[in-house]
Amino acid sequence: MSAPYTVRVAEDPADREACFAVRKEVFVVEQGVAQDIEYDAYDAVAVHVLAAREDGVPLGTGRLLYGEAAAAKTGGDATVGSLGRLAVARPARGLGVGAALVRAVEEAARARGLAAVDLHAQTHALGFYERLGYEAYGPEFPDAGIPHRAMRRVL
Repeated sequence: MSAPYTVRVAEDPADREACFAVRKEVFVVEQGVAQDIEYDAYDAVAVHVLAAREDGVPLGTGRLLYGEAAAAKTGGDATVGSLGRLAVARPARGLGVGAALVRAVEEAARARGLAAVDLHAQTHALGFYERLGYEAYGPEFPDAGIPHRAMRRVL
């Protein structure tokens, strides 16, 4: 039996709009993140991944920053990418969408020659990322008023 969704790199404007719609639903509506900080200049240069049902309904998204765009988030190490904006729509939670998106971001990182991926995890999601091989480092910090920890996985 095949998965009820596919995960792919967002290639065209419609895919990106689907990614942004999931982010708005999860971060802006559910979590109360201000819309003006949810979308940033990095969106133009990031690799976006999209999970969608066969009928096209978007289920989740994430993005990879690399090179100069990732430097501020990874301590300036050009071999490390930054996974961010991982969001799964409420109806798709528990289906493995989040893990599939993380793996897709990691594939995109490997394809660009990166050796590791960093992320800033909301503290309630630490266990999710730990199960995928990420290790927390550094102190807890607020981002958009939500507690986070930095994490890394060597690829």
